[in-house]
Amino acid sequence: MKRDVFQAIADPTRRAILVLIATQALTPNALADEFDMTRQAVSKHIKILNECELLEQEKVGREIFYQLKVDKMKEIDKWLEQFRKIWETRFDQLDNLLLTIKNKKK
Repeated sequence: MKRDVFQAIADPTRRAILVLIATQALTPNALADEFDMTRQAVSKHIKILNECELLEQEKVGREIFYQLKVDKMKEIDKWLEQFRKIWETRFDQLDNLLLTIKNKKK
């Protein structure tokens, strides 16, 4: 079952996993060492991240290494872009207001 990518980032543990694997590929055991939970619990989070297509896996010997699938993160960035534009507009309006107030004081 393919899940929505936003289900993956809804959970703080999964977000933390994404941050950890953003710079280097890690095994489930290495990931579990970073959290106060069992390897099985971390594996469930990895499963959801896999179903959302946010992870790539590579088997090296008996180990499986997970790394971030950067292209899939673009879907999240695209959705966030609409909010980024709204906030940039609001900050520009605030800058203009502050500049107007400053000029009136002179």
